[in-house]
Amino acid sequence: MGTTVTAATMTITITEEITLNGVDQGGTQVQEITSVKEVSKRIVNIGTSEVQLVVMGAAASAGSFVESAVKYIRITNLDNTNYVTLVFRCDGNPEFAVKLDYGQSFIYNGDLAIDSSGGVVDTMSASSSALGTVSFQDLVDITALANTAACDLEVMVAGT
Repeated sequence: MGTTVTAATMTITITEEITLNGVDQGGTQVQEITSVKEVSKRIVNIGTSEVQLVVMGAAASAGSFVESAVKYIRITNLDNTNYVTLVFRCDGNPEFAVKLDYGQSFIYNGDLAIDSSGGVVDTMSASSSALGTVSFQDLVDITALANTAACDLEVMVAGT
């Protein structure tokens, strides 16, 4: 059976608006990701125990994505009070954590190359001295843990 989904270009626009002392200090950045054929967008309730948000693998399945195809991940904390800890893990289990406060978003960009080395392959390095010798590895998964009370997260994943 052939697919009926036509690939499209995804446009991401980030805009900051601020005027200080009468001078516009804002800016807009636009990024286009071509050949997007898969989008997953969902709202997940995260409790105070660590849960998996995004899992990478060689094949797509429910909640799992092909690591070479993922080009964009956005996680937004929809809570109005509590923060969430996001944990990004790469091959061999090194990981780093990011505090995502209420109302904030975190964007993880994949490699835009449209070949087997693209996506989230070789995009992350985690160690006690990441700037010493950088050895990029594959993003394996992203987990989340709410700080004091359950929070809703919006998770958007787009890929080719």
